[in-house]
Amino acid sequence: MQAVSVSALNEQIKNLLETTFVQVAVEGELSRITYHNSGHIYFTLKDSGSAVSGVMFRGNAAHLRFRLEEGLKVVVRGGITLYKPRGTYQINAQMIEPAGQGALALAYEQLKKQLSEEGLFESERKKPLPRYPKKIALITSATGAALQDMKRVAAHRWPLTELFVYDSIVQGAQAPFSLTAALKAADEAGYDVIVLSRGGGSLEDLWGFNDEALARAVAAAATPVVSAVGHEIDWVITDFVADLRAPTPSAAMQMILPDQYEMMMNLDALQEQLDRRASEKLQADMQTVAHLYERYRQHSVEQKIKEQGELLLQLQQRFDQSIAYRLQQAASMLEPMYTRLDQGEVLLLNQKQSLLNALQRNIESQDPKLKDKKGFAQVVKEGRPVSLYNVREGDEISLMDSRFTAVAEVKSVHENSANNK
Repeated sequence: MQAVSVSALNEQIKNLLETTFVQVAVEGELSRITYHNSGHIYFTLKDSGSAVSGVMFRGNAAHLRFRLEEGLKVVVRGGITLYKPRGTYQINAQMIEPAGQGALALAYEQLKKQLSEEGLFESERKKPLPRYPKKIALITSATGAALQDMKRVAAHRWPLTELFVYDSIVQGAQAPFSLTAALKAADEAGYDVIVLSRGGGSLEDLWGFNDEALARAVAAAATPVVSAVGHEIDWVITDFVADLRAPTPSAAMQMILPDQYEMMMNLDALQEQLDRRASEKLQADMQTVAHLYERYRQHSVEQKIKEQGELLLQLQQRFDQSIAYRLQQAASMLEPMYTRLDQGEVLLLNQKQSLLNALQRNIESQDPKLKDKKGFAQVVKEGRPVSLYNVREGDEISLMDSRFTAVAEVKSVHENSANNK
């Protein structure tokens, strides 16, 4: 038998393997997974007794719906090929699917777990929605029934809000890119709320809302984002990342917008409450004002003057009473004095009257005109009766009796010797 080279042998085996095992489906457990910078994926597929190497080149890896993980059971579909430099064969994987479940379901769970571990689902990071949004951006298909449902609910519930539609692809391979671009544009425009929405469908139909880039754009948006995709039983990744999840597009508008009729009733109730509280406040304020006015009146200058006037009046009355009392006391003390004074005056008057009478009698007895004895005359000097004792030499005197008056000049005055003895 002619000998062949190693390269020739490997070439023959390569041709045999690649022509014999053109398409195989192998189930096993993944291990030693390597994501190469080139985009290729290298892995080992094993079971309890054997192992085989595998590779998925960049072109096929780009269509992989989930990430290969250590220990994951999968079904690898592709052909068998030989790597000549090493003489080892491997599976050239064209498609890899999770064993026992769909690739989309696995990809969904993987992305959900990853984003949850990063904290993108935490309630602490979710933004509150405004109570009365004025402008809402609707990211959805402009021709879909979901848009008409949202418009109808908004017009009935709160017609004051403005709706701005961002027409987007909501299904298919281009949906994640279209939705992400619309979301970023709406976030930069400064709306009050952004709604990501579409109607119901299969998992494949809704898959655009399970995109990682879209989920991260929702988490990074400065505007509150509402995810309203499919029906109530449908859950997509944006539901967990968004600030609010609505079971349907119509429900989203009901949750975002206030009810105008309920608001009217609330306003009526608030008006009644306001009127009641205003009335109570007015009554309380009036009582306060009345109390303050009373205090002011009690402590005002006018009141002080009035009080001082009343005090002065009281003092005047007390003074008058005191004076009256003292006058009464003085009167009671003066009355006996008056009595004694009157008695003394009467006595003195009587005494003086008696003296006057005596003097009168004396004068009358000395009045020459009243004397009728012969040989007697009264001496008058300077108009007054005097005795000879008071007469001096050279005086002019008058000698008067009842009938005649004689004027004479005193030549000399001397005492009678007989009378001096």
